[in-house]
Amino acid sequence: MNSGLIDEFRWRGLVAQMSDEDGLAEHLDTVPRTLYCGFDPTADSLHIGSLIPLLALRRFQLAGHRPILLLGGATGLIGDPSFRDDERQLNSTDVVAGWVAALRQQVERFLAFDGQNAAVICNNLDWTQNLGVIEFLRDVGKHFSVNAMIQRDSVKARLDREGQGISYTEFSYMLLQGMDFLELARRHDCSLQIGGSDQWGNIVSGMDLIRRNLARQAYAMTLPLVTKSDGNKFGKTATGTIWLDPRKTSPYSFYQFWLNTADADVGKFLRLFTFLSKEEIETLDDMSKTQPELRKSQHRLAEEVTELVHGAEALAAAKRISGGLFGGDLDSLTESDLAQLLQDGLASSSVSPGTGLLTVLAGSDLAKSIGEARKLVQGGGVRLNNVVVESPTAQIDFEDAFFGRFYLLRKGKKSFHLVVRQ
Repeated sequence: MNSGLIDEFRWRGLVAQMSDEDGLAEHLDTVPRTLYCGFDPTADSLHIGSLIPLLALRRFQLAGHRPILLLGGATGLIGDPSFRDDERQLNSTDVVAGWVAALRQQVERFLAFDGQNAAVICNNLDWTQNLGVIEFLRDVGKHFSVNAMIQRDSVKARLDREGQGISYTEFSYMLLQGMDFLELARRHDCSLQIGGSDQWGNIVSGMDLIRRNLARQAYAMTLPLVTKSDGNKFGKTATGTIWLDPRKTSPYSFYQFWLNTADADVGKFLRLFTFLSKEEIETLDDMSKTQPELRKSQHRLAEEVTELVHGAEALAAAKRISGGLFGGDLDSLTESDLAQLLQDGLASSSVSPGTGLLTVLAGSDLAKSIGEARKLVQGGGVRLNNVVVESPTAQIDFEDAFFGRFYLLRKGKKSFHLVVRQ
């Protein structure tokens, strides 16, 4: 076992709360332990905020422990009220089941499912779908005090908010999550639950349920919810949420998100989202201070996380696209690279052959009018597939387009627009 695992988590900034630090450290040091983290399906993909607990499970596995990744096929039908301003919209059983299947496929790449400490994926619908309401109320509900439940921060905030309140459905979420911990303790000897810091009350409820039912000790550790130094929400951009699914956020856009990390955040993100050693990260910290213009930390962060989530081939494509756009090497771009840009990387226009260049420019985000477009062309400020456009009467004919269907329009050094054959 890795006796310094808790210290490692603390150094990386991965600890928000722990139920018993000394007891947990000793517990982890004796024999391999089993821990779990739950992920409720709220969409057909996880987003980058989910990387913190996913990678935490992997860190425990690398230290010799066995991780259980619990998918909330049941709790996803209810909705976690934790620190939400209003009730979640309930989704159908079929929709949630489809999301569970999608997430199962997505998370498998993050853990090892063979060997002595092989990971396990569970679905809490397996032990709830045939559970009778009377049995649930007698065996689980009996152990929960309503007085204590309404003092939980996640519940109290809703009760105190004028015009809101909380339904019995969401109020019961705490019981279901506590029952998950108890069930995994019975089935897999699971003794530790990890989760986001907003899950503290739910996890502690599960610990108490295990103590009452099994007369054994269980532990809790929560992970911080990621924030950015500028106060903006982590994982959101002008184009929306950064997803782990490459069909929702292309590897190029994913790579660019990390590459654009602010200097004030990059050291923290290297600790939270990579497996680089303390020595490597501290060396990058020093370079960020002495040579910030090189942005070595941002490049390393983008490379590490993109390869971790999407693989080496997708990382190579993301770097190739970045080099093509910002290094001028457009000839190296493949058709799939340009398709990534069409997906969500660049503003684009669908154009018929023979359309005037000025019309395309004025209809894009590169010029506000035909007159402005003409001035840009006359000043040599417009390139079409890296070739300076010299005539304002030029037409988009697609004869020399990439793969017969793509043009990259560029204004200045960094403003691009993708033109696609209609």
